[in-house]
Amino acid sequence: MTSTADSASATNSEVSDRDEEDSIADNDGTDSDSSADTEPEQDQDHPNIVWTGAGKKTPVLTFSAAATKTKNSAYKAIGEKYHLAYKLVRTECKLVRSILGSHGFHEAHPNSNDFNLMWTGSHLKPYTLRTLTEFQKVNHFPRSYEITRKDRLFKNIQRMQHTKGGKHFDFIPSSFITPGEFQEFCTAFLKDKGPWIVKPIASSRGRGIFLVNHVSREI
Repeated sequence: MTSTADSASATNSEVSDRDEEDSIADNDGTDSDSSADTEPEQDQDHPNIVWTGAGKKTPVLTFSAAATKTKNSAYKAIGEKYHLAYKLVRTECKLVRSILGSHGFHEAHPNSNDFNLMWTGSHLKPYTLRTLTEFQKVNHFPRSYEITRKDRLFKNIQRMQHTKGGKHFDFIPSSFITPGEFQEFCTAFLKDKGPWIVKPIASSRGRGIFLVNHVSREI
C-alpha cells in the first residue's frame, strides 16, 4: 500500500541535421556553400526553438499543444526541414503521435534505427541505450522506475528519511507495501482507522486505486 503524487513532464528533442553535408571549400580557401551558416540564422527566431548551452548555440525544439489545434505550418517547419523522425515501441500513444505529427515529425518503422525520438512503453536495456547516438532521445532514463513505481519511490524516500532525517522528507503520509508489510499496516490502521488509499505499485492514470475503511487480506 503506497501513496504518491503523480506528475507530468514535457519532453524536448534536440534539433539535429543528420543529413547536413560538410561545406566545400574553393581552391582559394573560401566557403562556396554558405547554407550551413545561414540555416541556423534562419531558425534563430523560430517560436519553437530555444537556444541553450554555452553561448546559446545549441538549438532545442519545444512542443506546443496549440499545434494540434491549428493549421499553422510554422509548427511543422523545423521537423519537416530537418526530416525529424520518431518511432513508437511497445506502446500506442495517440496523444504523442498527434503532438509529434503536428510538429513535422514523421513516423519511422519500429525496427528502424533512423529516428530522433524513441517513445517506448517499457524500460530500455543497457545495450540499447549504448547504441543511441547523440541526436537520439528516449522517454526513459536508466532506472527511472526508482521514482515512477510507487513502491520504489516510497522506499527511496524512506531511505532518505533515515539518512537525512524525517523532518526533511515529511511530505508523504504513512505508507506500507503489502503483503510484506501487512502486519505493520494493521498496527497503523488500529491507530488511524482510515480511510486508507490502496494503489497498485506499477499502474498509472488512476487505474486500480480504491479506498478502504477496514483491514482485509485482499489489500
